[in-house]
Amino acid sequence: MELGGTKCIVALADAGHAIIDQRSIPTTSPTETLAGIEAVLDEWWHVRAFASLGVASFGPVDLDPASPAYGHITSTAKPGWRDTPVADRLAARYPVAVTFDTDVNGAALAEGRWGAAQGLDDYAYITVGTGVGVGLIVNGRPTRGLGHCEAGHMRIARLAGDDWSGACPYHGDCVEGLAAGPAIAARLGGRGEHLAGDHPVWLTVVDALAQMAQALVSATGPRRLLIGGGVIAHRPYLIDAIDQRLRALIGDYLQLPPRDAGYVRAPGLGTAAGPLGPIALALSGDNGRAKPLAE
Repeated sequence: MELGGTKCIVALADAGHAIIDQRSIPTTSPTETLAGIEAVLDEWWHVRAFASLGVASFGPVDLDPASPAYGHITSTAKPGWRDTPVADRLAARYPVAVTFDTDVNGAALAEGRWGAAQGLDDYAYITVGTGVGVGLIVNGRPTRGLGHCEAGHMRIARLAGDDWSGACPYHGDCVEGLAAGPAIAARLGGRGEHLAGDHPVWLTVVDALAQMAQALVSATGPRRLLIGGGVIAHRPYLIDAIDQRLRALIGDYLQLPPRDAGYVRAPGLGTAAGPLGPIALALSGDNGRAKPLAE
């Protein structure tokens, strides 16, 4: 299950990630949406009982197995979804292991299994769309600690002369507040799908994402940076601009792979990384540090 802000994708797949069936449920209220998901799962369960469940959810979510709120969507800004228990509810209904993580961590693990991060234990999957999310994989696993990676809410230095307050409801001019789709629209006073490639707003977007990438490189040394999401997918030239800016910010202090080696590149799975994320989670088990709740 990929739980998204506007819709949820529920997919039945085999161990080779071939999709057998797939359904879409609108994301409305938790009661209505989860009931719709369970109706699909019940249908599949009675035909051919599935072996495990992977849930890749919008966040923030609680991923601490020792927490009473493990498997909950927590401080989300989405109306009605704050403190919603997801994993416990599903685990109580189906006697299988439930692997629960963020949508970006799921997509990152999918890229590691089948996409552009195959063979790597350290990499980052960055999505730039409605928000800015980062699936940060270190030593083969998504990072944990106090919570999942929230690099999209990192505070950064501003470009000279740019004093716009930003659009993040929590932090104003964090990376998400400057570079996400809604932030671009808020700055422009309208949607930005048809902006020219040389519009000044892209300088801000590139600089914000490059500064975030510099922090990731300095902190965890990812061997590859994959950047996707709606804002980037429609403007692939931004990836090269982010690469150039990242290298300028790092200077000669750290040695990055050559530019032609594809260090900063688009996800190998393209837009399929998100839907394949929960499949990768269901197959990963403890590799994703997920708690098997079925017991």
